[in-house]
Amino acid sequence: MTIIIAGKNTLTLTSLAAAVLALGACGGNSDPFESKNTKPAYLGAVAIASYDGASDDLLTAGLGKTGLGGTAPAVADPLKPTPAELRRLAIFNNYRAILDITAGGGYGTLYGPNVDAKGVVTTSEGKIAGTEYIAYSDDGTGRQNITMMVQVPASFNPANACIVTGTSSGSRGVYGAIGSAGEWGLKNGCAVAYTDKGTGTGIHDLQNNTVNGQNGVRLDAAAAGKNSIFTAGLTASELAAFNAATPNRFAVKHAHSQQNPEKDWGKWTLQSVEFAYFVLNEKYGDLARDGATHLKKLTPSNTIVIASSVSNGAGAALAAAEQDTQGLISGVAVAEPEVQLAPDARLSVRRGASVLVGTGKPLYDYFTLANLLQPCAALVSPATNAFNTVNAAIAASRCTALKASGLVTGTTTAEQAASALAALVAAGWQPESNVLQASHYSFATLSVGLTYANTYGRFSVKDNLCGFSFAATGAAASATPNAPVPASASALATSFGASNGVPPTIGINIVNNLSAGGPLLDAASLSAGGVQDYNIAGALCMRELATGSSANAVRVRQGMSEVVRSANLRGKPALIVQGRADTLLPVAFTGRPYFGMNQIVEGTSSKLSYIEVTNAQHFDAFLAFPGYPERMVPLHRYFIQAMDMMYANLKTGAALPASQVVRTVPRGLTGLVANPIAASNVPPIKTTPAAADQITFANNVVTIAD
Repeated sequence: MTIIIAGKNTLTLTSLAAAVLALGACGGNSDPFESKNTKPAYLGAVAIASYDGASDDLLTAGLGKTGLGGTAPAVADPLKPTPAELRRLAIFNNYRAILDITAGGGYGTLYGPNVDAKGVVTTSEGKIAGTEYIAYSDDGTGRQNITMMVQVPASFNPANACIVTGTSSGSRGVYGAIGSAGEWGLKNGCAVAYTDKGTGTGIHDLQNNTVNGQNGVRLDAAAAGKNSIFTAGLTASELAAFNAATPNRFAVKHAHSQQNPEKDWGKWTLQSVEFAYFVLNEKYGDLARDGATHLKKLTPSNTIVIASSVSNGAGAALAAAEQDTQGLISGVAVAEPEVQLAPDARLSVRRGASVLVGTGKPLYDYFTLANLLQPCAALVSPATNAFNTVNAAIAASRCTALKASGLVTGTTTAEQAASALAALVAAGWQPESNVLQASHYSFATLSVGLTYANTYGRFSVKDNLCGFSFAATGAAASATPNAPVPASASALATSFGASNGVPPTIGINIVNNLSAGGPLLDAASLSAGGVQDYNIAGALCMRELATGSSANAVRVRQGMSEVVRSANLRGKPALIVQGRADTLLPVAFTGRPYFGMNQIVEGTSSKLSYIEVTNAQHFDAFLAFPGYPERMVPLHRYFIQAMDMMYANLKTGAALPASQVVRTVPRGLTGLVANPIAASNVPPIKTTPAAADQITFANNVVTIAD
């Protein structure tokens, strides 16, 4: 018998075998027909830990459903927490940070460790045994040190293989997606591929020159060298000068790494999948002929991979799918994605009488607008705003300052506040967000905007951009009220387990270095003439970086241009779920235009459905705050359903739902207490929605059911 090669030459099987044997003899047991499992070059040393599912586990760090819903786990020595204690704190805090963990809100009934993969409420604590692998991805400089983690549950079946990505939301560390993509993946027997995407808990205490190691333990920066999560890029002389001029300050990785990591969030997410394949093939692959390496048993051809997560992690999943040239990702299911598109006049989005044209908008653009207007707008209905902590007198001064700058109209504070709120709605915020603007200003807007100003412009901590810095501040009753002070040693020691990566966090606050009379906590700082107006000069400076022509603005807009996505998902099946009242990442700037641009770019090849949920907003954890639980339902319930539907589609070919509005029912109040949530409050996504609930695309117009 012969084999014909290229129609010309012939080889007998005997001679071909002899040639292969000769190659093996020359190559030291290498086999050209073996597909060997090799560690990606960008990965550093891999730390491996196994958990029994009783004393410790992958999902709850041994705390179980009850522990996650209780008080924070204790640390034996708060000044010297162990890596295990830091991990437990990180899982506890990150799980609770993105979910409502109140029983009345659905924890333990609609979701939670005790609710199994089929949605059945059990008496189990939900602990999941398995193995955890952690490594850095880096280019050799130690300046990137992207933390990667793969969790492989004991229930993983290589004959039914699946991988779920869990890129962290916000600026969180590597455990940031533990309660979203992590929980779903582990419950369904999938390996979960996590990454902190170059953000995470990298806090450099510049005064004492200490940093976080990969396992969270605080280290001397010099001793840590290239192995810290983050060390600010300052020379010894620069550090000394900075500390002399601005003592007790901090550099934080997302803001100050000078890497603009968001441009590579898709890359890091794809790398996490590659790490997962490496781990799984080391664990399950047969030994190669050399007796040392393993073969690639699991590949994209026999493994389901769902790119997932929420918020920034969701945006990273979409970016990964757009950039996936190797076919690593099978499908996408995400919630409330932070995804940025260049405004495109071809696209219009219609909801009722409202029509917005070219509505993709850069995050930094709309955050700096919100940062200016929200405190003034909060005065429209202060008594009914959800969790309103905006100081009315300071907010009124902000209204006055906005009027002086020509940014609002009206002669009275009430008229100016109404003008500010109207400007937000005109820009694209939905009317359903009106009562949420105040709480978002207090807890999110400035912190996110300032972080992104720094990261997009690749500014160093020494630049003190727009006069801002990060520091602990004195209590109101202290000798130095609101002024920078040394941070709590125990808070720093446990920072890996408690920080969200974006000050204010672990007692590190935002400081206005330019406050009249000296640096003060930004919210309490003094503008010219001693007026408190939430630092209008700082807010205007940040806005100029988005809209102006200064050298710093040019730097920021360059960084902004690097994170724009294409909306081309390469024909992959995809589901996006988002709350209509999302006030952090409004649907008009994110989910809606992404859906529309995907239809324009992919045309009939598009397999993306967009699900918009009424009475849902960005932060499920806010549902525990006054004014939220009676109005809003957990979006997490729909994230779970989207994951279930995507998995069924990829596994069995089950139909994906058409784009639609899901109409939920608020819980309401009995007296002053929110009613317990019921299934009737959160009806399911329908495969085929009623005509009145459909979201459609035709002639470059997205029409949203009102």
